[in-house]
Amino acid sequence: MGEKTGEISQYDDQRRPLLRALKFGSVALVVITLMSLSLWGALRDLPGIWGVLIGAAIGGSFVLLTVLSVLLTANTSASTTGAVVLGSWLVKIVAVIIVFYFIRDMTFYDPIALFVTVVLALVVVLACEVYGVITAKVTYVS
Repeated sequence: MGEKTGEISQYDDQRRPLLRALKFGSVALVVITLMSLSLWGALRDLPGIWGVLIGAAIGGSFVLLTVLSVLLTANTSASTTGAVVLGSWLVKIVAVIIVFYFIRDMTFYDPIALFVTVVLALVVVLACEVYGVITAKVTYVS
């Protein structure tokens, strides 16, 4: 179709599933953060709010940065993409360990709110990203 008429369809962009995953995941992170802020803010006041903000930053960024790294290396070789994804996971794990090390004895945040928000952010953002990828319309053969 695109070859005969010279037209390029929006479905010819192979990055489309990744862009949808990033969009859906970002929206999900905002929704989870707002819902958690209202719940934990009501239950635990300012420590709950801080727990949610830290948890959303850790959980959401962990998953969204993986999609971003794949998206940024979409036009490179598979080995480059693999190396960047693996390297970014290593950097993210080290960063999370450092953050947890520095906040472990602090009392300004609620650890339960942080834990629940991290788990919710990881699960919901990942589920929304998967949905964005599997429902994307992409040209397979041209």
